[in-house]
Parts: sequence; C-alpha cells; structure tokens
Amino acid sequence: MLNVAMLSKWHVHAADYARKLQSCGDVRITAVWDEQPNRGSEWAAELGADFEADLDTLLRREDVDGVVVDAPTSMHADVMVAAAEAGKHIFTEKAMALTVEECDRIAAAVRKSGVKFCISFPARTRSHQLFAKQLIDDQVLGDITLLRIRNGHDGALNNWLPEYWYDEKQAGGGAMMDLGCHPMYLASWMLGKPKRITSMFHYFTRRAVEDNAQCSIEFANNAVALVETSLVTYRTPSALELYGTEGTLMISDDNVRVISKRLDLPFAGWVSPTQLPKEQPQPILQWVDALLHDRPMPFGLEDGTKLTELLESAYIAHREHRTVEFK
Repeated sequence: MLNVAMLSKWHVHAADYARKLQSCGDVRITAVWDEQPNRGSEWAAELGADFEADLDTLLRREDVDGVVVDAPTSMHADVMVAAAEAGKHIFTEKAMALTVEECDRIAAAVRKSGVKFCISFPARTRSHQLFAKQLIDDQVLGDITLLRIRNGHDGALNNWLPEYWYDEKQAGGGAMMDLGCHPMYLASWMLGKPKRITSMFHYFTRRAVEDNAQCSIEFANNAVALVETSLVTYRTPSALELYGTEGTLMISDDNVRVISKRLDLPFAGWVSPTQLPKEQPQPILQWVDALLHDRPMPFGLEDGTKLTELLESAYIAHREHRTVEFK
C-alpha cells in the first residue's frame, strides 16, 4: 500500500490527481496540507483524510510515503525541499519551480535523500506526440527545421479559471507559465538543447499576467520551435506541426497527416497513419507504479529543470525586450 499526502488544492488539477489516486486499489490518501487552512480542511474531509495545518508535522507522519505537490508554483522549491529532506517521494505539477536556481535546490535535496521524483508531463504520454517523437528519432522527416505547437483555451476570456490564477506572486506568470508548459517541454524533448529565445506576450483581458503568448526558440541543431499558447481563444484545436528537409507532419486534434520522401509507399502524397504508438498511463499513475514496483521514474529532475530554464528565459526575454541566449 502506498500512502500519499496531498500538498495543497491550489492548482486546478489537484482534485483530478486525488481522484486518480483514489481509483488505484493500492493507494491511500492519508493527509492533506494547504497554505489556506480552510480550503485544506474542507478538502481533507471530502477525501476522508486527516488535515495537518503545519507542513513539517505532516512530513513527519509515518503514514505518508509520498506527496503530490499542487501548491502555488512560487512555493514549490520550499515545499519540495522540505518533503525530500523528510524522505518523502515527490510528484509535482508543472512547472517544477520559477527559476533554475530553485530547481537546483530541489534536485540537490532529492538526490541527497534518495527519494524518487516525477513531474507531470502528460503530453509526453499521448499517442500523437509519441508518434511525432518517433518520426524525429527515425529520421523519417530528415533534419527538422521547424516545430510549431499550439495549446490554448478560453479560461481567461470566459472567467472559468480561479482569479488567483492571475496572481503573479503565486503563479509566476500567466498563459506561458500555465498552458505554455506543455509545448515548452515537448519542444525540449523533441529538439534538444536550446540556443536562444524571444517572446511576445499580450494582456487581452488586462490582467496582471499575460493571457496570450508566443515564443520563438532556436535549438543547437538549428531547428526553430514556435511555441504558442493562450487563455483567450475559443475552441482552439491543439496543433503540432513538424517540418523537415525530407518530410512534414501535421497534427490538429485527432487528424494526423504525414508526407515524406522516406516512406516506402506505392504512391506519393499525404497519408494518415492507421496505427499510432500506444498511449501511456498518466504521469501520476506511472509515479505510483514506479514506487510500488521499483520501476524507472518518468519525467525526472532533469526534465523539470529544462522546462524551467525555458520558462525563466522566456519571461526575461519578455520583460527586457530582448533575445536571451542559453549557456
């Protein structure tokens, strides 16, 4: 049996993580902590778990093996360092932290304690993205010249996100820090080491943080990624486009088309694959499986740090109106 504590209900995905854990027959949610005690105590009652107002007290509990971190992103470093030092395994919502320096603190604590760490990168478990990565790895499209990824919804436009979502001190940013994480970590996974980044952020609903954003990233392999995200678009199809020297992949929602000189076909032209890679379990379920059965942990410290490096540089590029180069 794996005993888990939920550390805050701040993030909009927290309740879904709890439901997924409760659907596992070998997981028990034993405790809840929240930086807002009233919210935390109500949630603990709903989950049938104990509420602990003091984080250190919770982390000393023997009936807590691991923690799910959904606290404000600005609190991630302090919360996860404390959890690691207490010997608790960690699953965290993205982003890992607001700065690479904070990620390094978390990583040092995790490695010193020997606990296992996983960050939520759900897009890397999905069939379409796995197919795109397979085409890159197999050189089906030749050398990649351009990657375009779009991810958006109307949460700010139609006000269905919590208002604290736009508090920069808690969230660290707006659309790019939230939905933009997904195209950012996909770009890093698919294209490798970044060289430089530029940003263009907009404030359509006039909140304190951006609700419409785009970044252009050049990678060491000379490929360019266009990362687009928005909280003010209506029914936006998710989009992933890969352009290479010998082929092109176009994905929009469930529509997948590919064309390549390297495909051994009796005819030339666009084709839609009839079989895609099998979708993998959600990251939180992979975390549970890795802890219970001593399997490799997906989406680890290095992955989380690479994402934060891109995000931190994107916000510097926006604030300072310049191109930021990576070391």
